[in-house]
Amino acid sequence: MGGAAGFVCTSLAVVTCVVWCQAQSSTRTYGPVFEEQPAHTLFPEGSAEEKVTMACRARASPPATYRWKMNGTELKMEPDSRYRLVAGDLVISNPVKAKDAGSYQCVASNSRGTVVSREASLRFGFLQEFSAEERDPVKITEGWGVMFACSPPPHYPGLSYRWLLNEFPNFIPADGRRFVSQTTGNLYIAKTEASDLGNYSCFATSHIDFITKSVFSKFSRLSLAAEDARQYAPSIKARFPADTYALAGQMVTLECFAFGNPVPRIKWRKLDGSQASKWISSEPLLQIQDVGFEDEGTYECEAENIKGRDTYQGRIIIQAQPEWLKVITDTEADIGSDLRWSCAAAGKPRPAVRWLRDGQPLTSQNRIEVSGGELKFSKLVLEDSGMYQCVAENKHGTVYASAELTVQALAPDFRLNPVKRLIPAARSGKVIIPCQPRAAPKATVLWTKGTELLINSSRVTITTDGTLILQNISKSDEGKYTCFAENFMGKANSTGILSVRDATKITLAPSSADINVGENLTLQCHASHDPTMDLTFTWSLDDFPIDFDKSEGHYRRASVKEAVGDLTILNTQLKHSGRYTCTAQTVVDSASESATLTVRGPPGPPGGVVVRDIGDTSVQLSWSRGFDNHSPIARYLVEARTLLSNKWKQMRTNPVNIEGNAETAQVVNLIPWMDYEFRVLASNILGVGEPSLPSSKIRTKEAAPTVAPSGLGGGGGAPNELIINWTPTLRDYQNGDGFGYILSFRKKGTQGWLTARVPHAESLHYVYRNESIGPYTPFEVKIKAYNRKGEGPESLTAIVYSAEEEPKVAPFRVTAKAVLSSEMDVSWEPVEQGDMTGVLLGYEIRYWKDGDKEEAADRVRTAGLVTSAHVTGLNPNTKYHVSVRAYNRAGTGPPSPSTNVTTTKPPPRRPPGNISWTFSGSTVSIKWDPVVAHADESAVTGYKMLYRQDSHSAPTLYLASKSRIDIPVPEDFTHAFVQIRVTGPGGDGVPAEVHILRNSGTSMMVEDSVTRPVPHAVIVANSLVMLALIGYLEL
Repeated sequence: MGGAAGFVCTSLAVVTCVVWCQAQSSTRTYGPVFEEQPAHTLFPEGSAEEKVTMACRARASPPATYRWKMNGTELKMEPDSRYRLVAGDLVISNPVKAKDAGSYQCVASNSRGTVVSREASLRFGFLQEFSAEERDPVKITEGWGVMFACSPPPHYPGLSYRWLLNEFPNFIPADGRRFVSQTTGNLYIAKTEASDLGNYSCFATSHIDFITKSVFSKFSRLSLAAEDARQYAPSIKARFPADTYALAGQMVTLECFAFGNPVPRIKWRKLDGSQASKWISSEPLLQIQDVGFEDEGTYECEAENIKGRDTYQGRIIIQAQPEWLKVITDTEADIGSDLRWSCAAAGKPRPAVRWLRDGQPLTSQNRIEVSGGELKFSKLVLEDSGMYQCVAENKHGTVYASAELTVQALAPDFRLNPVKRLIPAARSGKVIIPCQPRAAPKATVLWTKGTELLINSSRVTITTDGTLILQNISKSDEGKYTCFAENFMGKANSTGILSVRDATKITLAPSSADINVGENLTLQCHASHDPTMDLTFTWSLDDFPIDFDKSEGHYRRASVKEAVGDLTILNTQLKHSGRYTCTAQTVVDSASESATLTVRGPPGPPGGVVVRDIGDTSVQLSWSRGFDNHSPIARYLVEARTLLSNKWKQMRTNPVNIEGNAETAQVVNLIPWMDYEFRVLASNILGVGEPSLPSSKIRTKEAAPTVAPSGLGGGGGAPNELIINWTPTLRDYQNGDGFGYILSFRKKGTQGWLTARVPHAESLHYVYRNESIGPYTPFEVKIKAYNRKGEGPESLTAIVYSAEEEPKVAPFRVTAKAVLSSEMDVSWEPVEQGDMTGVLLGYEIRYWKDGDKEEAADRVRTAGLVTSAHVTGLNPNTKYHVSVRAYNRAGTGPPSPSTNVTTTKPPPRRPPGNISWTFSGSTVSIKWDPVVAHADESAVTGYKMLYRQDSHSAPTLYLASKSRIDIPVPEDFTHAFVQIRVTGPGGDGVPAEVHILRNSGTSMMVEDSVTRPVPHAVIVANSLVMLALIGYLEL
């Protein structure tokens, strides 16, 4: 019976909660919140549109109703009125400027309150016609500047301007000499020219939404008097205002244009502060995009030409519309409580702040205090509920921030947040039981255990917010705990049952350890717990939880057993040192134990490297000791780098080995006059640690050079010159400023030395001129370096020869012999070396046709001491003259006496014809018609035949003196390829190629008769000459 009753009560409670919760969600009400507000509207006069719509839409529950105000007065929506509401939008039919231009505001209301929208203006755009009066002509001296006034007609809003010359659409371009002001519409011509003659009209255009309208003025004629070619300084005529006001975020445009001859150039600068990257400067215009407060200041326009300059200055003053810094938000507050709201806005001028409640101005009264952006309520009452708006405004605009205030009066209610039904707690532990009913005003709370009223004691604490805390819990604390809540609206209670469980304990705690970097370690952690509850383990390092997923593989759980929480650390690093805490936790309690892990590694970087006692080859370093990372520092290393290389190198020090307890050392063997940075590294038995930060850059002191320049040599040049070359000394070895070279030289075999001083480190040669210097004379030469600290050591002595002269003697006994029809061999006797005035480089053969001049000769050069040359590319059957000259670096010498040679006639151009063959056993006999040379061809002395059995076999070359040949062939012979051509003094003729078949004895000419290189052998039999040839022969 009791069970059934309990079931019914529970069911009723659940049903009641469901109904209440649904009612709460379905009946939730709230005040209007604007989703769309009216915007400034520009309506073109004369537009085909017959209405204007001002938008307004608010989200509200229950739905909002709408009203509209014009210029602060509520509009009446009468049936025959031109005003009507469509949802929340205001539609104005047949708008008229005289009646409808003004400021509009939407008012949205429901049972929760009222809000007003931002104000939006309705303005009417128009552009009237220019005056019909004729415009006066303008006459000016050619070369002077002139201005045409536009005098635009009444209009709204602004216009864009262009100017017509003589007729439409001949618009005047802005080309630097001419400028149209978009502020006044005036046309400026800096310097008139003859092409400017004509009639001028101002063309003004209005742009309203998608409607464009243009009007133009009467023409004004420009005539020019005689040209004045005199030049004159600029005079600025188009000026921007002395004070230009702009709103932050807009684009600012300044205009500046000047008359002058030549046409002035316009430059812009900001006098107080740097030029912004947002500048767009195009001579007469300066535009600043997205202008900000940093752009405020004084700007100067400068017009300049070769005759002078003119300047003009003005200020840009930046202001800003109001912008919220802090706004109010919807608030629920208990009846009888205090409330403070605040809002803040930025802007320039500083915005004024006022408050509205349900659309009406709110001022200080009774419990309400209004002070600028502050609104304070004392002892809220239900009537304070409603819609509130904070309004910030300056002359550039107004912004609204809206929020709903709901004052609540509720009896205590646990349905949304009851006391937890089952409350587990650990033996000897602590439990916290919150009591948080929904109530307004705040409820008074009492706690009972069963029928016992609980009060604060050593084990029991009831906090000011009604939370019950029990400590040092035992089994006797189990039972029902009930929270009673009461305020003037009513009372309620909620009960939970406390269940005491076994406490969680660490049974095997982690042990402190000491390991080296890179080693692995497992920290143990075992625990016991109440078997009815789940146990989890967590680890932290120095109180920061360890995230196994972000540990880069260093941390891993060592066991999957519930009571084992061992932690394995893989490849330990220095950062893994610290205090590790293992926590075993259930839903009711937890237990923790800690251990310290020490990871030993190479030392950390030393600190504060300071350089002092700077010498030419040494400095003194000092540093501060870094972390030893739990292993004593054994020694220090010093590294340095120079401006010539970013690579760090270990340096020599004094002492050579720097002990681990040292904090200073001398660095030696440095290069004088060199920029250095130094760093220090520490090492221990586990390795070398990270380097310190680099020291400040220093430069060692200067010293005299210590190394002689290298690469000493020379030679060449003009007559009577001695040229000495060397390799410029690198920066590393200059040792000081004012670097240069000192040369010592003398003619070989003489006593006294001549010296020359060559400044600049990059110098690499010296030229000594003297009429007494003979050609190719040997000199002894030495070199040393110097700087402003002194001179360095001298180099070893080198032999350098003076400039050469062309050879003075010619080769002799020159002979030339024709070889084939296009080649010849030339030989000669060499010149004597004792007669040379330089190093003989070789010989030059010159050859030219009989009847040509020697100046047109072709040339072939040999290298070295060879005394013969093979010349190709000659014309057949042609007489040539040949001479030979010796040459050296100075040029060519005199020619030898010329000799003559006539090339042979070319070989016959016809290939052998009528080729046939017969087989006899293992021999094939091939014959052809003899080739008879023409009068202009060389005689036929024989024939060459190239025989190849197939395309893969090695070819064989046969020579025949007659027009037939017998060739041995194998028994299984089926076919072969044969080429036959004539040969003689003029060379080889054109080949005939045939394909020999055993079953055919007639000539078969192969289509591809192009000669090709082939390996060959030469065979001689009977009347044949047989030769072994290696390589490739082109027939």
